[in-house]
Amino acid sequence: MREIKFRGMGINGEWDYGNLSIIKQKIKSMGIEPGSYISNKAGVPFAYRVRPETVGQYTGLKDKNGREIYKGDIIRITYDTNWSEEPYYIGEVKFLDNENYPAFDLRPWIDCEMNALSWLKSETDPSVKSYEVIGNIYEEPELLESK
Repeated sequence: MREIKFRGMGINGEWDYGNLSIIKQKIKSMGIEPGSYISNKAGVPFAYRVRPETVGQYTGLKDKNGREIYKGDIIRITYDTNWSEEPYYIGEVKFLDNENYPAFDLRPWIDCEMNALSWLKSETDPSVKSYEVIGNIYEEPELLESK
């Protein structure tokens, strides 16, 4: 069973990791405003307000460097083939629940000769040499346009 946790960029620009709480009404007794918060296991007293558009869930997968992969990450997948150059694919990790596909996967942002469907699920594909998080859509969106 995969670990359920989230990350979000705080108001100060730093990333926070942990449990997600969405507060819809002001909690006067604690001085907490409505918004999205990431907290550790201690809960609200140790929660950090984050920008809701940056909140992403952990996929349960790690890249070749042991870095956790989250929704919104940009991943480079390198293939081991007989081609003269080492082919790769760059895509954004998305949760596709609005497409009747409630799972994490990559969505293509570049033209690719290979079938880009279900790359994230194919981590056991023998032609995949490595997965590497190279950035995220919030801080480096230009990575999706680079290849």
